Amino acid sequence: MTMTSERSGFEPAHLHAEAAKGLPDTVALRRLIHAEPELGLDLPRTQEKILAALEGLGLDIVTGTAQSSIVATLKGGGDGPTILLRGDMDALPMPENTGLDFSSTIDNRMHACGHDAHVAMLVGAAKILVDRRAELNGNVKFFFQPGEEGYAGAALALEEGLLADGDVTAGLALHIDPTQRAGSLTTKPGPIMASADELFINIIGKGGHGSSPHGAIDPIVVAATIVTELQTVVTRTVDVFAPAVLTITSFHSGTTTNVIPERVELSGTLRTVSERTRNQMHESIHRVVTGIAAAHGCTAEVEIRVGYPVTENDPEFVAFAADVLRDLVGPENVRITTSPIMGAEDWSYVLQQIPGAMVFLGVRPPELTAQTATACHSNRMMMDEDAMAVGSAAYAAVAMRYLS
Repeated sequence: MTMTSERSGFEPAHLHAEAAKGLPDTVALRRLIHAEPELGLDLPRTQEKILAALEGLGLDIVTGTAQSSIVATLKGGGDGPTILLRGDMDALPMPENTGLDFSSTIDNRMHACGHDAHVAMLVGAAKILVDRRAELNGNVKFFFQPGEEGYAGAALALEEGLLADGDVTAGLALHIDPTQRAGSLTTKPGPIMASADELFINIIGKGGHGSSPHGAIDPIVVAATIVTELQTVVTRTVDVFAPAVLTITSFHSGTTTNVIPERVELSGTLRTVSERTRNQMHESIHRVVTGIAAAHGCTAEVEIRVGYPVTENDPEFVAFAADVLRDLVGPENVRITTSPIMGAEDWSYVLQQIPGAMVFLGVRPPELTAQTATACHSNRMMMDEDAMAVGSAAYAAVAMRYLS
């Protein structure tokens, strides 16, 4: 369908007021989920809390079989397309040190990426849209998704038939940003988040005595050369307008001070914002690692585990959604950026199949600045819960205008 941002008889600002009225319930649900974080694809307690919050809304609910997903469908009063709204559910395997009254009660688990807020805001949007069912010419699918943090839950949901009916023609996902001003909204057309691949490199030399390196083939020196030269590949061969980030994050070798080890194990991450750069870097990594190793008499093993693809926003949908969001919060609170984020998202799998977007919601606590606020994945990540009213209203406003 052709998207239009023309007004359709409702004012998004009214939706913000409705979301603000429902904010206590949204906050309460977020805190319940925050206190009991679950990991991966199996999130039974989180699923139970969401289902309880959706009870009585008259939604058609389907739960996943291979994961604890929920797809709740709201059928509008008239015929039309279907828009998919997504909130991810899972937490991270890390400690929490926020000191909040509702901190995680489970050791080494924390909702440090805001997924607790995402699902709470999506439930809030569902409550708003249910009350306006008669105004919707089409349907809304509320997709509560496990396994975003490395488990590709979105890809699994697609395999289970998330889009199989062919009725979904657009999609929107919100993600909090605790470093941005609370209530602000940021997005961009085209690539907004990077692909993410994992690197595993083994360099095999010949062990020996530390006092006699000439009698060995030292893999540590070779591995150090490889780490340096891989950075040169990035800076000298990659187009700066289609960037790559290659970071070696672990370097393991050796057992004591006077033994040259036989083996070095490296691992790291590769991020790109284009498939062309991604493929180029895969080839370059293999070439540089094996070439340098061979030049020094070592052998090399290179494994690149392909992860999430580039998250690519549809330009037409971004323009449409941005106009709606300006009506919701004012143009001064909506920013179209030119800079992608080098983190990765499995929402990318959905955006490969339907037009849509990811939009970032600022939730920085008022007492903090952009410099003092902690980002997602920090053990001290905090958020301004009042901003969740903007999130619920944003989901609802984009859906209502789309189905107008």
